[in-house]
Amino acid sequence: MAVETVLLAPVFLIFLMFLVGAGRIVEAQGEVNGAARDAARAASVQRTLGDAEDAAGFAAAETLTADCAPQVSVDGAEWEPGGVVKVTVSCQIDLAFLGFSVVQQMSGSSVVPLEQFRRVE
Repeated sequence: MAVETVLLAPVFLIFLMFLVGAGRIVEAQGEVNGAARDAARAASVQRTLGDAEDAAGFAAAETLTADCAPQVSVDGAEWEPGGVVKVTVSCQIDLAFLGFSVVQQMSGSSVVPLEQFRRVE
């Protein structure tokens, strides 16, 4: 019985580490998708594309945790009433807490129609 426990304990620990790592990746992807959604909404109510980029970057940074510095890109090719804005948020998640250095790139995007009742000057 002791030999079986000694042989199976490392396999069980590796399996648990895999589950923790996979859970962190799923959680991080959800956070990045939420940040993209929030950033797109913040960008959609701005008057100019420049203001939209600033608002999207600020919203993404506010949404994501401190261990991720987001890269935000705003595509507002149709920056007119009835157009849409697409925001893509990318972030690198470090999984070093698992005992080895693995960096996972996460990316999420969201498309939101421009606010129709915003005042354009």
